[in-house]
Amino acid sequence: MGTRRKKTDPHAAREARRYERPIASREHILDVLGSHDAPLTLEKLAKAVGVKGEEQRDALAKRLRAMERDGQVVRNRARGYGLVDKMDLHRGRVIGHADGFGFLALEEGGDDLFLSPKEMRQLMHGDRVLVRITGVDHRGREQASVVQVLERNTREVVGRIQHERGVSLVMPDNRRISHDILIPEGDAASAEEGQIVVVELTEQPSRRHRPMGRVVEVLGDHLAPGMEVDVAMRSHEIPHEWPEAVLAQAESFGGTVSADASAGRKDLRKLPLVTIDGEDARDFDDAVFCRKTDKGWNLVVAIADVSHYVSPASPLDAEARERGTSVYFPNRVIPMLPENLSNGLCSLNPEVDRLCLACEMSVSSDGEVRRARFFEAVMRSHARLTYTEVAKVITGKPKARKRLGKLSKHLDALHEVYGALRDAREHRGAIDFDTVEARFVFDDEGKIADVAPLVRNEAHRLIEECMIAANISAACFLQRQKMPFLYRIHAGPSGDKLADLRQMLSEFGLRLGGGVEPEPKDYVAVLQQVSDQPEAPLINSVMLRSLSQAVYSPENIGHFGLALENYAHFTSPIRRYPDLLVHRAIRHVLQRRAAADYVHSRDELGMLGEQCSAAERRADEATREAVDGLKCEYMLDKVGEVFNGVVSGVTSFGLFVELERTQVSGLVHVSTLGSDYFHFDPVHHRLEGEGTGLTFRLGDPIKVRVVRVNLDDRKVDMELASLPREMNGTGRSSGKRRRTVRRRTRR
Repeated sequence: MGTRRKKTDPHAAREARRYERPIASREHILDVLGSHDAPLTLEKLAKAVGVKGEEQRDALAKRLRAMERDGQVVRNRARGYGLVDKMDLHRGRVIGHADGFGFLALEEGGDDLFLSPKEMRQLMHGDRVLVRITGVDHRGREQASVVQVLERNTREVVGRIQHERGVSLVMPDNRRISHDILIPEGDAASAEEGQIVVVELTEQPSRRHRPMGRVVEVLGDHLAPGMEVDVAMRSHEIPHEWPEAVLAQAESFGGTVSADASAGRKDLRKLPLVTIDGEDARDFDDAVFCRKTDKGWNLVVAIADVSHYVSPASPLDAEARERGTSVYFPNRVIPMLPENLSNGLCSLNPEVDRLCLACEMSVSSDGEVRRARFFEAVMRSHARLTYTEVAKVITGKPKARKRLGKLSKHLDALHEVYGALRDAREHRGAIDFDTVEARFVFDDEGKIADVAPLVRNEAHRLIEECMIAANISAACFLQRQKMPFLYRIHAGPSGDKLADLRQMLSEFGLRLGGGVEPEPKDYVAVLQQVSDQPEAPLINSVMLRSLSQAVYSPENIGHFGLALENYAHFTSPIRRYPDLLVHRAIRHVLQRRAAADYVHSRDELGMLGEQCSAAERRADEATREAVDGLKCEYMLDKVGEVFNGVVSGVTSFGLFVELERTQVSGLVHVSTLGSDYFHFDPVHHRLEGEGTGLTFRLGDPIKVRVVRVNLDDRKVDMELASLPREMNGTGRSSGKRRRTVRRRTRR
């Protein structure tokens, strides 16, 4: 290999501050391994990084084991440590499928790898693994085999218990976990047949053995109404109990901002900053103020300074890091921080002093942020406003304007700058998916009284544009300072999803431009074409699903959806850990400390980004399952009723229909469509009747009757209530263009 010059550790000063007996930093170890042509044993690596003595060598071995767990290095059979990339290995998170196979979402990005049922025997959804690509399956998907399990994701499982011939099994409620959990005799905690239980895993699955566990909690009879959130929360292992050390640290700050904490900060208490949130919001991250200038506007976005209270490696930080995000269920919030911080000392409540990190932006008349500066401040919110009342003010409702008095003028300026920012956003080609969310209305007893669409008004969009402007400014600021931080990145559509999307759009007479690499503006062009069409919500949804999910990463690839080169999350540190990390980096710069001395390395941020992205996905899946369960509960007393809907999916076994207003989805099985043979055309997303010529396709309006609700499976079964009015007695349609049922033609 030749003689190599010893390299010095560029992060030695940082390690010396963090540890009493520092050793080589992770970055230095990776750099040294990368400079050699073959893996190094512990002895050779210790010599290469200047480690001396038994104590330091033990510390190096401990660090290497941690780097193995994190997937940064791998140890081969000859006990040599090498870089994962040089061994043609790949890191990623397992995405389980109910049918037993799975996929690996690669940390480096790119198409997911296929994991066969054989490989999935030893894995569970969410596990972090190291794999080797072994070939391509019959569908052209790259297949992988597991080299090493780096991190187990599942510690508890929620499911229904069954007793059979002296053996107890728990069938997981989470459909992404295909393993039944074996419960040894004596570990079932007297749980009765069919009850929903929480199981603590005592053995993870292996290639030869199924997972084992013991029942630690009985939730109740199988999926009784009202259990949806509890089951989803436990099924996805959402942390919901506070360690004593975390509560003690949170309480140690008291309930008011001290004079010492305010010292040296810019005083914004007289600036009429206001918060604008939903009626039921309890934690207020952001406050805004705007005034007109000769060249545009001066916009201030003040964000709760959570990083002042949550310091690195503290109990609060460790818990926030574990949770990653607050989880918002329809009737319950699982916060990232204890409530005396999230709803108290960190929340920008009205008429009380609060610490904040402010972004002051000069916005030109054409909506460009010409200058932005950040500073630590102390503020006092002048009002807690809601989207509803702000919408009334900016649309000129006299009573609303009179009630807010002088604040109305500031809201007018905010509305003006929003208009300019929105125009700039449209000019650069950002995508604005006009999706509709369901809002649950509960009665005094906690039962669901109604499910209604959550309508976004001008005030929602106003705050969104102000937050995006601040997020862009934060990313650009830290990039200029050469600070490592987490970008919010969003890749464009992959090849397979793009082909499927174009085929679906063609059924509506639409065309997505841009060739093999469409730009955001190409998506916008399609959305504009259908904006006033009845199928617009469906097309919005399908186009959104064609894009990859946005994630957090220290490596910047831009944000496709927003058509931005630089973007980060800065505006919600109470409820998102990545925002807290961005605040920490900005305050590091404001305190005039060098980037090399920053507490988080780029490699550490890479792992934190992956953890935060996984926590976000976990929260999304848990809330989606809870929402599906609550919708089923709402439909329990609607069996037999008739609803208008739209065909949202077509399969060989029937039609998925989404009901108007409530967004409840259900299945119309093919056997209920009539006495005919129906054939599935996957290319054109339709079912065709062989004898009658009846055709059902994606996006068709349809009238259905609810026939069955299954709470256990979160499914609603439907049937056709009637054929559309344009059908005549012969089974032929009148030939209009967008027809639910039409005569089949030969081509």
